[in-house]
Amino acid sequence: MTARTRVRRRLRSLATLELINIPLWAWVTFGVLDIAPTAPALTGFALFALLLLQGAAYWLAKLRQTGRTVPGLWFFRAARLINPALLLAGLLLTALTQSWPGLFFTAFATLEHINYFHTQLMHDTRADLHRLTRVGLRRSHLARDLAA
Repeated sequence: MTARTRVRRRLRSLATLELINIPLWAWVTFGVLDIAPTAPALTGFALFALLLLQGAAYWLAKLRQTGRTVPGLWFFRAARLINPALLLAGLLLTALTQSWPGLFFTAFATLEHINYFHTQLMHDTRADLHRLTRVGLRRSHLARDLAA
């Protein structure tokens, strides 16, 4: 298998897993755990789902990248600016209503925003872990693409 094929397979896998996590977390949270789908809980979940959709969109854009520029960077530039306001509003709503599920999902969404738009927090491959132990945290792929 060529390096290009491995990279394409990895990008496809990352996008797919982000998309699978949305209904999976909804089923676990609101089905298996039987957490009431209150407005604050759904707000936190919606923010979480939004960030996962943005992540999947980025990996699919990387998959379609043919030159130096990722297609649709305008969308990710706008999301980088809009997400913090949405996350802050979600945090205020879920905190004021003391919705633990909403707070959990809002916190998770915030970590996803940081992971995608600023600093790579997810280290799920041997190479990622090796680099983390040698170099420490680094800018995320999307942050580097937005800066280019």
